[in-house]
Amino acid sequence: MSTENALFTILVDRINSETLILPSLPEVALKVRASADDPDISSHTMADMIATDPALAARIIKLANSNLMNSSVKVTGVNQAVTCVGLGPIKNIATAMAMEQLFVSQNPVIKGYMDTAWQKTNKAACHAMVLVQQFREQQQHARINADTITLAALTYNIGIVPILTEAEKHPEVFANPCFLAHAIQKLAGCIGAATLTAWGFSEEFVELAKLWCDPNYRPEDIEFVDFVRLGAILEGILQVSDKTAALQVYVDKGIIPSHALFAEDEYQELVKDTYEVFL
Repeated sequence: MSTENALFTILVDRINSETLILPSLPEVALKVRASADDPDISSHTMADMIATDPALAARIIKLANSNLMNSSVKVTGVNQAVTCVGLGPIKNIATAMAMEQLFVSQNPVIKGYMDTAWQKTNKAACHAMVLVQQFREQQQHARINADTITLAALTYNIGIVPILTEAEKHPEVFANPCFLAHAIQKLAGCIGAATLTAWGFSEEFVELAKLWCDPNYRPEDIEFVDFVRLGAILEGILQVSDKTAALQVYVDKGIIPSHALFAEDEYQELVKDTYEVFL
């Protein structure tokens, strides 16, 4: 059996036997999610918790000052930022912003893959967030909200982390990058769903991770997966044979006005500003 097939078999066997080592949710995300479910939590207490992670705190402040929040007041501190974002949304947004901590490796080859994967996921998420913002401005869709798409768009592809971690034990596999891409395409969905299930995420997030790249899954209603797929198409994460035709689906569905949207200076500036929140 070739190395490639052996690794693929190992991954499948560990998925089926539920012995694949899944990433743990970052500690700060665990604390924020648990505290956010406390009806008596205050903004000040939440801010103190977020402040224990300086990188996360800086990003929350950036977010509060971004175009996504439309705040007319300059936010300078974590407490003020939490108040601006809101205690409800902060649960998902803080969790999403902590995801970068999982895309790490001591192996320089794996680190390269992890860095690229995070950057692409991050950029695709920024597209999704901006598209949701514009969609809500036009249609006031109650269920499609900013904090949920932020978390969904930064966790749907989490299944690649266990695959790369397992492949780290078999570095010879990287002689064939096509195999690695094949393994991710075939297995990342079910591994991602298993990871989010283990983290206690709701079924909505689990299903999105499982089905976002399944071409047979085509919901009639407008769902979060539509925005995730748009971002993934634009960043080349979701490979399509005809990009124009793929985007036309979302024009026909009423999510975007036309393909020309993505070439507009205003749209590109919004995506750039959103991306800088995560730097």
